[in-house]
Parts: sequence; structure tokens; C-alpha cells
Amino acid sequence: MAENNTTSTNNDEILLDIEERLAGTLKPIRPSRDVVQRLRERIRFPARGEITVRLADWKRMFLVFGSVMSGLLVVITVARALFYLVGRRHM
Repeated sequence: MAENNTTSTNNDEILLDIEERLAGTLKPIRPSRDVVQRLRERIRFPARGEITVRLADWKRMFLVFGSVMSGLLVVITVARALFYLVGRRHM
């Protein structure tokens, strides 16, 4: 029983040592202004008018949604048919 306590104490000391070393080596850095500016240009939120124009085109959205759902239905049907045929062959 005493051996188990010393093992856990040794493991705790090892973990604390590793954490201290990582805390010393992994210092936070500030990105350059150039990097921040490029990220802001890439990640931009569209204007409110642009969002409303995209949402107003509901016919296209409905067509895309319907196409995706139909494609998934075809893939599932083919997968079930193959599973059924392969399962029958091995019996």
C-alpha cells in the first residue's frame, strides 16, 4: 500500500515538473499588425443588405436544399440495396 502512495507522489511531481517547464517555454505572443489586418480582411461579415439579398433568393435556396436531400436519399437507397445484396450472398 505504501508503494502505491509513493508512485502517485512521483507521478504528481513529474507532472508538476512538466507543467513548470511548459509554463516557462510557452509564452504568449502578440501577432503583428499585418497578420491581424489580413485576418480582418479575410473574415468579414457581409453587410445587412447583402444578407437580405441572399435570403430573398429563397427559390434558389429551396432548390439547393431539395437537391441535397434528394442526393442523400439516393445514396442511402443505394447503400441499403448493396448491403442487402451482399448480406444475401453470404448466407
